[in-house]
Amino acid sequence: MSSPSPVSRRGRRPGAPDTRAAILDAARSAFADKGFAGTTIRAVASTAGVDAALVHHYFGTKDDLFLAAMELPVDPRRILGPALAGGPDGAGERLMRAFLTLWDDPEIAPSLVGIVRSALQPGGERLLTQGFVPVVLMPAGAALGIDRPDLRMPLVISQVAGLILTRYVIGLEPIASMPADEVVATYAPVLQHYLTGDLPSRGDLAT
Repeated sequence: MSSPSPVSRRGRRPGAPDTRAAILDAARSAFADKGFAGTTIRAVASTAGVDAALVHHYFGTKDDLFLAAMELPVDPRRILGPALAGGPDGAGERLMRAFLTLWDDPEIAPSLVGIVRSALQPGGERLLTQGFVPVVLMPAGAALGIDRPDLRMPLVISQVAGLILTRYVIGLEPIASMPADEVVATYAPVLQHYLTGDLPSRGDLAT
C-alpha cells in the first residue's frame, strides 16, 4: 500500500530546496533588519539571487512569506479564523480555546517554544512587533470589528504572552499543569474585557 502524500505546510508551493532556503534566509534577515513594512518582495528576491515572481510562486504574498520565515508549524490565521468568525461576543473564550489547541499539542508545542525563545534573543522582537502584529494580530482585531483595535489587540497579546511564558516556557505552577478548561475559565474573561470592555482613555488617566 502506498504511503499517503505529505501535507503541504501553510499552503506553500513545492520548489527546489536550495532556492526556497535562499529565499527564506534572505527574508529572515530582511524582516529582522527592516521590519515587515520595510521589507519588499523585490529586495528579498534580489538578496536571494532570484526573480521576484519566483518568490511569489513559492510563498504567495508578503504576509505568507513572513509566516514561512518564522517557521511556524501551522498558519495562525487558519487557526484563528473560526474563533474570529463569531464576532466580538464570546471571542475571548473562542480565542483562548484556539490558543490551547495549538500550545497543548505535544507535537506542535516544542516548535512554538523554540520560536518564542528565538524571539527573546536580541533583535528577535522585531519579527513579532513589526511582523506578527501587523500580519496576524491587527487583522484579527479588524475581523472582530472591535473599536480601538490598536489598543485592544496588544492588550490581548500581553495576556497571552504572559501565559506562554509561565505555562510553556518556564513551567510556573500551578499554571503549567492547569487543565485546559480551567485555563479558559481563568483567562477568557480577561481577554473578553480587553476586546469589548470599557477601557480608560488617556484623558481619564491625565486627570
